Amino acid sequence: MVAMSASIGVWLVGARGNVATTAMIGARAIAHGATDTTGMVTERAPCTDLDLPSVDSLVFGGHDVQDGSVAETAERLAERNGIPDRATLDAVRDDLAVIDERIETGTARNCGQAVEKLADGETDESLSLRAIVGDIQDDYERFREANDLERVVVINVASSEPLPADPEKYDSIEAIERALDEDEPLPASSLYAYAALAGGHPFVNFTPNAANALGGLHELAEREGVPHMGKDGKTGETLMKSTLAPMFAQRNLRVRSWEGHNILGNKDGEVLEDDANKAGKLASKGGVLDGILDEDLHNRVRIDYTPALGDWKTAWDDIRFRGFLDTDMKLQFTWEGSDSALAAPLVLDLARLLAFADEQGESGLQPQLASFFKAPLGVDEHGLSKQFGMLEEYVEAHTARPTAVGAEDGDD
Repeated sequence: MVAMSASIGVWLVGARGNVATTAMIGARAIAHGATDTTGMVTERAPCTDLDLPSVDSLVFGGHDVQDGSVAETAERLAERNGIPDRATLDAVRDDLAVIDERIETGTARNCGQAVEKLADGETDESLSLRAIVGDIQDDYERFREANDLERVVVINVASSEPLPADPEKYDSIEAIERALDEDEPLPASSLYAYAALAGGHPFVNFTPNAANALGGLHELAEREGVPHMGKDGKTGETLMKSTLAPMFAQRNLRVRSWEGHNILGNKDGEVLEDDANKAGKLASKGGVLDGILDEDLHNRVRIDYTPALGDWKTAWDDIRFRGFLDTDMKLQFTWEGSDSALAAPLVLDLARLLAFADEQGESGLQPQLASFFKAPLGVDEHGLSKQFGMLEEYVEAHTARPTAVGAEDGDD
């Protein structure tokens, strides 16, 4: 199909972070012919059969709590990690300057001390939650109007924050509204999500934060007819787990223990040094095996900050399993990759797929996107192959050709 030509806004929460910066560089480099689309799920079958917005139609803006510029983040990435390379960065430098003009100061309310320490400038402690939400909604709307956008997809790629102590407390839209009115400790991610869904903007939570996982926000999305999905992008070690664990289950091999040790050196790693911020990430990474392997097993995940790694991350996994005749065996692997280069193309994929779903009038959770997330909302299936099957079925449903009238066998 021919891609939609209307401009689509992509509003990134955490716009000056590594993942957002890499996604924006990649999209503009693709538009300029300075790189290809390797790593993008939407640029291979079956997604190429969908009428998705073109990558060069994506217009970027966002929120961030840190000063500086996207170009400065890109320079640090290029210097420390070699990604992007200088030629690619030079090809999009002017585009990044334009994007910087569309980045607004966000909120770090209830994000925990680790994130608050990273924030520049004055805090918004004097503002009510209603006022913060109103400011966020105004930013979304100005972005849409100023750039003559068909729609705006909001994607949260900000740092990890502590999870609410009692998330079930917010299982209804009435509870969410009351929390806003009474300034209860709703995390920033949920404020961004509420502002998006209430304003009719599709929302993606690429982080382990609460955001749109709260039940009341599910109700809001259904009421407003808005598609949304999350949470926590699946890019590295957990991607391997969701691939390998079904193999053990299907071969009836008993996994006895699965130890995973992750180290990373960027700001995400620094924030995850705080145990409160780390809890959500550990829950989403560790929960994948529980959804695939039936037996009780020792399942532990560690995440440690190693500044020297920069944007690169490494995971070592040790798997002990038992086979026929009680034979004990093991599998060990090392995963090393660029955190941002793995995540960025998925951010672009999700922007395109949510824009498509919104164009089709679809609302609520989007289970066909489960393969993009460690803890896909509303989906119990964690096996990667079956998750991809859900996306394939979705594409087939949207591209199936009706049988022509009078085309049955025997007709003239």
